[in-house]
Amino acid sequence: MALTRPTPSLALLACGVLLLTGCGRTEPSPAAGAARVLDNCGEKVEIAPGGPRRAVSLNQGTTEILLSLGLADRMAGTATWTDPVMKGLEKANATVERLAENNPSFEKVLDTEPDFVTASFASTLGKGGVAPRERFHTLGVPTYLSPSDCVGKDNSGDGDGVRTKPLTMDTVHAEVRDLARVFGVEKRGDDLVARLTARVTRATTGLDASGVTLLYWFSDAKSPYMAGCCGAPGIITRELGAQNVFDDTTEEWPQINWETVADRNPDVLVIGDLTRKAQTGESAAKKIEFLESNPVTRNMDAVRHKRYVLLSGQAMNPTIRTVEGIEQVAAALRAFGLAK
Repeated sequence: MALTRPTPSLALLACGVLLLTGCGRTEPSPAAGAARVLDNCGEKVEIAPGGPRRAVSLNQGTTEILLSLGLADRMAGTATWTDPVMKGLEKANATVERLAENNPSFEKVLDTEPDFVTASFASTLGKGGVAPRERFHTLGVPTYLSPSDCVGKDNSGDGDGVRTKPLTMDTVHAEVRDLARVFGVEKRGDDLVARLTARVTRATTGLDASGVTLLYWFSDAKSPYMAGCCGAPGIITRELGAQNVFDDTTEEWPQINWETVADRNPDVLVIGDLTRKAQTGESAAKKIEFLESNPVTRNMDAVRHKRYVLLSGQAMNPTIRTVEGIEQVAAALRAFGLAK
């Protein structure tokens, strides 16, 4: 792809050394100190002393962690958004360039002169995504992948992967602490984890939703993506003591036909309210319109009683906003009279 100015990749190759050494940079070098090395999804990630100064986050989930850690001034770009930014982060987010609503090109990312790239999903940093991690690494740009998309998960097949063990908030917390360590703001990471943990405790104390069945619909009306047992929706379900009607599949987001959905007849429908336009039926309004007009779904108990819980896409992904999902589903179950 033609660019309006030389790409960082060319400059780096000309220098023949790693970006971590500051090759070709005009700004001051990072503060002195020891480099940090992280074990991340089977790879060693080495971070230069002082930490990143021009980080690019390729998914909304990692972006919101960095913004929550107060690192907007050390970010050069973000990409791949499903929802408005998390409340309270609007001002900080406005200061960071949005490279693309979905995956940006590899060249677009390099054009920001990144010194660190992070992503929530293996597919983003894989074949068919922005670029495999190795392409960044050959240019000296370290990458970080959310452990929630590799720990206890097999991404080798088609689709969104298969969970080999249930995801927990501990893995999300580990990502927060990893990124805080990368940037040298460990205390901020600990504080953020403590706040998230306290919110879950407040939302679930005294709640018993045993016997209540839930279904999580993320996107697409034609071939809907429903949550399997063990991803972020699994965290929500377990914290509430409820049951996912599709807890018999370990696929992250299997596509399930509407006849099967109607046969499972969940008590409550947890619906993704997305602002992107990648699939049919992205917004909650479109999803509900479909459910109430489709002859297969309109007689389901949850539809007849309008027991809908609307969540952001990020609350249904393994992110710090999964806590929002716990809070909102817990509040809805109480409001519906389904939680003891």
